[in-house]
Amino acid sequence: MAYTEDKAFELVKSAHERERLGHAFLITGEAQAGGERLTSRMIEMVNGAHDATAGLDLFGGAPDPEPQTIDELEGDLVRVVRPEMKSRRISVKQMRALEKSMYQASEKDKWKVGVVLEADRMGVEAENAFLKTLEEPPTNCLLLLITSNPDRLLPTILSRCVQLKLMTSAKREPYEGEAELLEVLGKIGKAGFGSVGRALTLKAAFSKVLDRRKLTISKANDAAQKEEVLHYKQTTEGDWLKQRENYYKALTESEYLLERGQFLDVMITWLGDVVRQKCGVESLDYPAHSAVTKSVAESDSLESLLRRMEALEKLGDMLDTNVSEPLALEVGFMQAFG
Repeated sequence: MAYTEDKAFELVKSAHERERLGHAFLITGEAQAGGERLTSRMIEMVNGAHDATAGLDLFGGAPDPEPQTIDELEGDLVRVVRPEMKSRRISVKQMRALEKSMYQASEKDKWKVGVVLEADRMGVEAENAFLKTLEEPPTNCLLLLITSNPDRLLPTILSRCVQLKLMTSAKREPYEGEAELLEVLGKIGKAGFGSVGRALTLKAAFSKVLDRRKLTISKANDAAQKEEVLHYKQTTEGDWLKQRENYYKALTESEYLLERGQFLDVMITWLGDVVRQKCGVESLDYPAHSAVTKSVAESDSLESLLRRMEALEKLGDMLDTNVSEPLALEVGFMQAFG
């Protein structure tokens, strides 16, 4: 069963008040379903929010404060793990460091919190390194795993977590380039899939969006690195600056791969709407595009549509390996739309 962010928090808060809060939660849903915000609220629930008097009006009243972000909450009590390697993998080393931090002493009545963002990027070795903490957690330890792909986690991880599936927010902000990609999908879909030329046109549009986003990500991280160099170059050894250079290179690649996966999910979700239209299901992820997806549904068979979705999912799996991206995209789009 999927919950709204507020409903999920109510359930967790009720368990905490009854002193029956689980030690590990797996929060699932699409990237913008509210998993990180729910995580922040849970951290503030167990350890107390930031200054409760901030923003009080003349009468001492104030609306519920916005929770701090996960990055703002990170510190001695809260450790955050996220993919940082070029391969967008969470390493065994990262998980062992997180595990070690959970056993360090903390203030009285405070919880040690471990947050794993994009938990599906751990891989088998990192997951196995994390199992001991899941099986035998220390006192006042809260582990929060967030992922949009829970099926990629080991069953042993899934069985040891309380799962909270979040509904996708209908009001989420579109990704930069998403509207452009949906427009091309609609045009080619209405013209009819099954053509080599149209498959390659769609692949070219997909690559164009990716190239533009990669350039934006690279510029932002280059600027951040230059700012660090200017600030620390007189007080820091050269080895540290080299480490930061490598960090930003890996971060750029990591953020790019995340967005590539998101845009692939956009296409799979759009095809999912076409399948729903074919089956007469009213609930759509892209209701504004219902006329287009209905038209495509009428011109393609259900078997063919499911095959196209499966081909895109296989493309996603292929891109997670060391395969050449241009080659994988060409083959994948030909199989999905050719």
